[in-house]
Amino acid sequence: MSLKDLFISKELSIRDALEKLDKTAKKILLVMKDEKLQGIITDGDIRRWILDNGDLNENVELAMNKSPIFIFEKDVIRAKEILNEKMIEAIPVLNKNHNVVDIIYWNEKFNRKLNYYKKLNNPVVIMAGGKGTRLAPYTKILPKPLIPIGDIPIVERIINRFYEYGCSNYYMTVNYKKNMIKAYFDEKEKPYQINYVEEEKPLGTAGSLHLLKGIIKDTFFVSNCDILIEGNYSGMLKYHKENNNKITLISSLKHYTIPYGVIEIDKNSVVKGMMEKPEYDYLVNTGMYILEPDCLNDIPDNTFYHITELISHYIDKGEKVGVYPIQENSWLDMGQFKEMEIMIEKLGIRNE
Repeated sequence: MSLKDLFISKELSIRDALEKLDKTAKKILLVMKDEKLQGIITDGDIRRWILDNGDLNENVELAMNKSPIFIFEKDVIRAKEILNEKMIEAIPVLNKNHNVVDIIYWNEKFNRKLNYYKKLNNPVVIMAGGKGTRLAPYTKILPKPLIPIGDIPIVERIINRFYEYGCSNYYMTVNYKKNMIKAYFDEKEKPYQINYVEEEKPLGTAGSLHLLKGIIKDTFFVSNCDILIEGNYSGMLKYHKENNNKITLISSLKHYTIPYGVIEIDKNSVVKGMMEKPEYDYLVNTGMYILEPDCLNDIPDNTFYHITELISHYIDKGEKVGVYPIQENSWLDMGQFKEMEIMIEKLGIRNE
């Protein structure tokens, strides 16, 4: 991929810019005019636009950063210092004529994830007690958390992603075929600690969290065991803290096109109009959350209880429930065979 693949015009739609960010996987696009830098747009800029209920059909110019941080070629030796000081993923390099000649990325200079904290010490709860019926007959033999993606079980991939940011304390809720899960991890040499939360009966996506009351005392992550989220986990926690949320839902932007003409009628069944193949954008729940520890007090004891019920409870009480959007391609769901194949393909691990 060449540098010019990251160049866009300010007239490009925000939706098209989002697709280009997904395709390039560089987290930054350069808005150019007459070979001069006009601004940049990142996934963070688009996230803020979405949270402000901005229309994705609008031009990039409305969402871009018009005063981006950049560095001149003669000062490129300071790139690492500036990236670290400003805590940014990438910095454009300009020549004396203000033409963009390069981009320097955080991971090229530091060879690690951009972490807004020294490291994340926050606990991670992985909900791994379900039967995974959508993946039968595989799950008749293996518990869903141990279904391999490449040659690594899905739950281990989830743990590895959190570990990249420093998380080393994991709680895994288990029920179905729990001994197989425990045996797998007990035999592994690992630089992190797994604590098992054993359900005597299925308790839903939140019921087993009550068993952690008094144990988890810090802000914590919760993840389903069949998803992979590509994103800055440290940035998610930072957003959660800065907004004083009780719960933050990690959501994915989903774009849908109805492949038909949609008819609108009035109360007398008279056609008022038609829309040809209308398009819609939604924020959907990925199955990953950030919670405050006092949430554990509001989960009923020994009761089948979904996390969506807890969220509705807080919404009704007027508690602050936030959302952190990620790009559509940053959420991989293994829940069905088709999605599992897509996950394997996107991760590029067929020959791993």
